[in-house]
Amino acid sequence: MRVVNKRIAILVLMSALGLWAQDTKKDPPLELGPATKPNLADKDSKVAAGAAAEPTGLSAPVDPNAYRIGPEDVLYIRVWKEPEFTGSVQVRPDGKFTLPVIGDVLASGLTPIELAAKVTEALKTQIREPEVMVSLQSVQSKRYYITGEVNRSGIFPLVVPVTILEALTNAGGFREFAKPNKIKILRGTERINFNYKEVIKGKNLGQNILVQNGDYIIVP
Repeated sequence: MRVVNKRIAILVLMSALGLWAQDTKKDPPLELGPATKPNLADKDSKVAAGAAAEPTGLSAPVDPNAYRIGPEDVLYIRVWKEPEFTGSVQVRPDGKFTLPVIGDVLASGLTPIELAAKVTEALKTQIREPEVMVSLQSVQSKRYYITGEVNRSGIFPLVVPVTILEALTNAGGFREFAKPNKIKILRGTERINFNYKEVIKGKNLGQNILVQNGDYIIVP
């Protein structure tokens, strides 16, 4: 009788061990290998470096009747049914770009509408009734900078008139330990103070000036 009981006990134990082995095969422990483990330090450094190094492109629609093209701006010239004259061009530091056959075209200081008219006239010697459209792909000639305790620091294109308050909004707000009452704008040799807390309360609104090309907005 004891021998039978021992055999039953052994069989039960072996069955339990078999079920446990099956469960461990089905559900192996989860591990992140070296290639998938997130490195938060690397991520933060890359985000910071990328934000500080790259312009953000077009942050607002460009008014083709008002925006003045400048050196380094990237334009898209489209001539209807004429692929030879269609494509992206970058305005050189001298304010010009080159079109095939036509040669150099002065773009700096013109609006996209004015430049389209100028290119149209230039192409009339080569094409019958040319239809030209000029659009802005990337603003490189007018920009401002935001740095310090904001969520998104970096270079911002100055496409349309922007106030200091609007510029700070574009930067995604403040970090936890920011001092928004001690913001400074560096404009050439000028040092301009900006108190965010006052402005949002409707006080001293005259300090909410328009951003100018090349301004540095520093949030301590």
